[in-house]
Amino acid sequence: MKPTLLLAAVLMSLTACSGKPAAELPAPPDADQRPHVVKAPHGAEREDEYYWLRDDKREDKAMLAYLEAENAYADAVMAPLKPLEDKLYDEIVGRIKQDDSSVPYRERGWWYYTRFDTGKDYPIHARRKDGPGIDATSIQKANDSGDFADEQILLDVNALAEGKDYYAASARTVSQDNTLLAYAEDLNGRRQYTVRIKNLETGELYPDEIKGVSANLVWADDNRTLFYVENDPETLLTKRVKKHVLGTPVADDVLVYEETDDSFYMGIGRTRDDRFIVIGVSSTVSDELRHAPAADPREFTVLSARARDVEYDADHHDGRWVIRTNADGAKNFKVVTAPTGSTSRKDWKDWIAHRDDVFIDGVELFDGFTAIGERSEGLERLRVVRGTPGGTGGAEEYVKADEPAYSMGLSANPEPDSEWLRYSYTSMTTPGTVYELNTKTGERRMLKREPVIGYDPEQYVTERLWATARDGTKVPVSLVYRKGFKRDGSAALLQYAYGSYGSSSDPGFNSTVVSLLDRGMVYAIAHIRGGQEMGRAWYDDGKLFNKVNTFTDFIDVTKYLVEQKYAAPDRVAAYGGSAGGLLMGAISNMSPETYTVILSQVPFVDVVTTMLDPSIPLTTNEYDEWGNPEQKDYYDYMLSYSPYDNLKAQAYPAMFIGTGLWDSQVQYWEPAKYVARLRDMNTSDNTVVFRTNMEAGHGGKSGRFRRFRERAEMYAFMLDRLGVDAAAQ
Repeated sequence: MKPTLLLAAVLMSLTACSGKPAAELPAPPDADQRPHVVKAPHGAEREDEYYWLRDDKREDKAMLAYLEAENAYADAVMAPLKPLEDKLYDEIVGRIKQDDSSVPYRERGWWYYTRFDTGKDYPIHARRKDGPGIDATSIQKANDSGDFADEQILLDVNALAEGKDYYAASARTVSQDNTLLAYAEDLNGRRQYTVRIKNLETGELYPDEIKGVSANLVWADDNRTLFYVENDPETLLTKRVKKHVLGTPVADDVLVYEETDDSFYMGIGRTRDDRFIVIGVSSTVSDELRHAPAADPREFTVLSARARDVEYDADHHDGRWVIRTNADGAKNFKVVTAPTGSTSRKDWKDWIAHRDDVFIDGVELFDGFTAIGERSEGLERLRVVRGTPGGTGGAEEYVKADEPAYSMGLSANPEPDSEWLRYSYTSMTTPGTVYELNTKTGERRMLKREPVIGYDPEQYVTERLWATARDGTKVPVSLVYRKGFKRDGSAALLQYAYGSYGSSSDPGFNSTVVSLLDRGMVYAIAHIRGGQEMGRAWYDDGKLFNKVNTFTDFIDVTKYLVEQKYAAPDRVAAYGGSAGGLLMGAISNMSPETYTVILSQVPFVDVVTTMLDPSIPLTTNEYDEWGNPEQKDYYDYMLSYSPYDNLKAQAYPAMFIGTGLWDSQVQYWEPAKYVARLRDMNTSDNTVVFRTNMEAGHGGKSGRFRRFRERAEMYAFMLDRLGVDAAAQ
């Protein structure tokens, strides 16, 4: 049946079957197969019968009809579960303090924060002038009481988003004289932004409009010159830094720097001391930074020329560069210093040494101390080092944590002359909390804990476990459950992981998960290889020719939790998104019997075809993450695990798969093709739901609450398949 006819058939049967048992549901969509050969430069060929579902313009009628047919089928499957979905949504949204606001931070005489109005889907970005008796606490009290008399609104995103299916405002950047706001807006989720400029004194929106850029903006000291990064219109690669002078035609904007190597990302910023504007370019294994005086940014100087396998990031403060780098074999990174005029690594002087058991994750510079973000034994910590960077004998101490499994990191600290260090803290039972620590007196103040209505942390328990992978590696696992849970092998489990790009999945609070815990489920985060929880080697052991470790670690963690009776063997769900969706596709092929339900959002499942096509956004940036399949050894290895290519005739679990039509990071056609082929190969009767958001991109729908509707639908599907009681405890 053709997709256009199929759509009509599914829609006609939708109302008839709504609320009926699965046996009476319409047949799932069956996409056309059209012969197509995907060729590699070394001569390898693969048949891709669903390649036709790719349409870069998102206009092909047959393709759109297929996606609509899948959405109609999803509606039919989910119709009987709508009451449960609504209940979950109400629970999740009911925990949110709707008129909440963020902790204000001070910068150049103003206190900045974000707040929400009750019932509104988008934030209001605002500020208040500093003065006697004005601080973060007093502003929070005023916001909580609804007193906005002294507030200046930067952006009311609710007004900007009115009438739009999707809207996001990013890269809010205030000029050095505090009078102008530059921001970037996205109308479809593709992350191809348009820059707009607002006069904060008059409220006037200037006619200057810069299209096709990334969400990364920097003002020069003259308060008239704005630096931005221009994207390639097809690949969306960050290609050129340009500068725009207010009131001049955008067509006349001057090219400042152009990156010719498509394996590099690019970003811009200002140094800690506001002395320099910097342009940073980064690949998976190499970095390069160039800088120019913010007061006269005409000529940019390279701090240290790029070299393969040498990564570094740098900041400038107190007359010197402070650089975090893996140079000279410092796999877990070290910190060095260099004079302001340095242009090569020969000037670098070691300050904080490399350690095999500690990964240095970040550096924040202050006048009298430095805060170092670290990872050790799979957990984050903050080290405060007193004195001047590069000096000797400075006293140091660690910021204390309150629980055995937690997530801790630097918060907003825009002013280096403060003796207070602001940091964030959370755990799987503790909502997000902002503290500040006085580095001279040791006093610690809690500025705000995320309000979670109706939540009592004393009713939940978090644990830290170590599962043994099949090669003997110990894999950390964080889990949480409701107090009173019995470890008798009968519970349902949801296990989450990401496991790519060195991105760590830290054990933080997730308010949506509370609805699962209150129904007796266990929630676990598997800190698998491919992340960076255990240091750089943990990442290296889960990429390129070691990628399969990511998948086997996840499976082995699941089996460990079942063996330890945290879950019943037939009541396990797995969840991952983006590169975590690749993980979901791989474990589904490798060990389908281990999982009852798979939840996969915007999944990267067609690895080889995507990585063979440099016109697709992000492909060329990621050769050092996945490999370049134009080289046969990489091609063969990637082909061995690519989820789309390894689908076969076997019984697959129930699946809920989501995507966005305008996704620029994982194109919609990857999961669309995957589902179409999965329907051909699956020998089980387990339901597969494929939901496409036709107005959004990689991050799903915009707005504060819409994403929770998507989460509630996915959870309802999972709870039903796991046989979890719909009623919460």
